[in-house]
Amino acid sequence: MMLFFVGILEMLIVTAWTKVVTKNQIIASGVVTMINILIWYYVLETIVNDISNWLLILLYAFGCALGTVASTLYFKNKEAKEAQPRV
Repeated sequence: MMLFFVGILEMLIVTAWTKVVTKNQIIASGVVTMINILIWYYVLETIVNDISNWLLILLYAFGCALGTVASTLYFKNKEAKEAQPRV
């Protein structure tokens, strides 16, 4: 079950990474990359230790999908609010 939440967290971090890279924030992109590598280490270790457990992979994949949807919706709404003219 932990990999489900790790998948969500990872996709939030990947979205943040994409934002800082596209804004040329060099130090921030390096820090976010390091965090992402540490998460990947945990994911790989967990899956390799129980390689025949497909439920782990499905939970992780579902968490990643949910994290992607959530972060995409968040930034879509944020950018829509920023684009509205201020009165």
